[in-house]
Amino acid sequence: MSNEWNMKTYMKGAAMLTVSAIIVKLLSAIYRVPFQNLVGDEGFYIYQQIYPFIGIITTWTSFGFAVALSKILSDYKSTGKTNAIPKIMQIAFVYIGIISIIFFLLLFFGSGFLAEAMGDKQLARLLKAGSFVILLMPMLAVLKGKFQSDGRMGPVAYAQVVEQIVRVTVILLGTWIVVSKSLDLYKAGSMAMYGAVVGELVGVIFLVIIYWKGFVHKSVKQKQQLKTYKIIKDLTIISISASISALLFLLFQLVDSFTVFQILLENGMGKLQAMEKKGIYDRGQPLVQLGIVIASTLSLAIVPLVAHRMNKEKGRTAIPFMQLTFRVAFTFGIAAALGLIVVLPYVNEMLFQTKEESITIMVFCIQIVWMSLILTLMAMLQGIGKVKIPTLFLLIGVCSKWLFNGMLISTYGVLGAAISGNISLVVVFLLMLYYFKKNWNISFAPFVFYKGIAIASLMMIVGVTVYEWLADTILFDNFSSRIQSVFISFSAVIIGAFIFLIIIAKRRVIGEKEWFLLPFGKRMAIFQLWLNKEK
Repeated sequence: MSNEWNMKTYMKGAAMLTVSAIIVKLLSAIYRVPFQNLVGDEGFYIYQQIYPFIGIITTWTSFGFAVALSKILSDYKSTGKTNAIPKIMQIAFVYIGIISIIFFLLLFFGSGFLAEAMGDKQLARLLKAGSFVILLMPMLAVLKGKFQSDGRMGPVAYAQVVEQIVRVTVILLGTWIVVSKSLDLYKAGSMAMYGAVVGELVGVIFLVIIYWKGFVHKSVKQKQQLKTYKIIKDLTIISISASISALLFLLFQLVDSFTVFQILLENGMGKLQAMEKKGIYDRGQPLVQLGIVIASTLSLAIVPLVAHRMNKEKGRTAIPFMQLTFRVAFTFGIAAALGLIVVLPYVNEMLFQTKEESITIMVFCIQIVWMSLILTLMAMLQGIGKVKIPTLFLLIGVCSKWLFNGMLISTYGVLGAAISGNISLVVVFLLMLYYFKKNWNISFAPFVFYKGIAIASLMMIVGVTVYEWLADTILFDNFSSRIQSVFISFSAVIIGAFIFLIIIAKRRVIGEKEWFLLPFGKRMAIFQLWLNKEK
């Protein structure tokens, strides 16, 4: 009875952590819209040039190392070696602390060199401002890891949401104050970096208070002999494997930071125009982030599920969950990408004030499909303990992005960067799929599934396109351009989603029993049963 209660408690905590992750991802994507509206495309370029540096390091340390430490602590607890936990936490804190200090020094004192490499010396002060957030990572990672190993997901979930809310508030409020008092967009960018520092600091304080309140000092009579090197090795490998798929999108952004602006300048574009073009291109980032929320949420859930099922009947019971996860990721990846593309010109103006480079952002949004599938495959491979080769594939993708940026931007401008991202993700997806099939030669879905998705997608595109023409020429013709875009965007998204869901439900692309297994899938299952009941 106790075990059952513990499992229920753990699953409740895991669900809470998943919901908090969704909220954080949504906030992370949404705040960029008012920020861009405050600072314009030039200011957005300034912020997006620096964001990948901070995002990569904080994702690896605060997320990857937290997961790694949680696993190591849980393994020691399961073998009854609880007296080793304080020492493991100490080793982890020192190790992550050393890594954080090294990265801090590299960013702070190497800010001038990195800014020069990006082609804009004034970015150095933003790198210096953002580097301070790295110093908070050791405490944040160790506390998160400890709470997660104890099955106490609540404090971690609340801390993530609190730190993100504070971060977004400081960024937007601080940027508004700076912009209203001066036109120094680099100072506004620095304020956005300080927002990240303040947010993480609040998260650390929040977790420290909760940890201190529940702290019980226990005297340890017998010291556990630990191999420091092994713990450091495990922390490194597990942290990289846990965070590498989340880092892929950030690494692509980092490649863009070093290549897009520079290549535009080399091809004769003026500095201000190149900054604005890069800022417009970066509008695609939050849209893709929103589009892959479902896939990234599923990837969080599938890893422990597949790992658990692998221990039963030689892993055969994991297959239905793998198939379902892939089908759901494919379904909503396609729906999100095509749905965004078909309404993109209006969404572009509604969110970012103009329709500039809508074609580029449409191409950019195709990345939602590949990112959704890559995240899902990576999560499943991680669940069966296959990490090293997939990590290599992701690094090949980053190198591919750098190579194709150099080849395509000179000819096609920022559209070339968007095309480059898609080509590189396709390379990663095909390599990942081939490797997965070598380990698990299973069919993810029958032909009828893909046929159903194709029909739903085609009907959605036709229906929304016809509606947009009517809305643009008749329904909202008397409104100003941006107000018109607001009305058309919201109504077209609702109509598109309705058409798509009706058709996949009518064709039972995903079965009712399968919907019940998914978060918030119960209502879709009930709707699907009602839609297909005999009249």
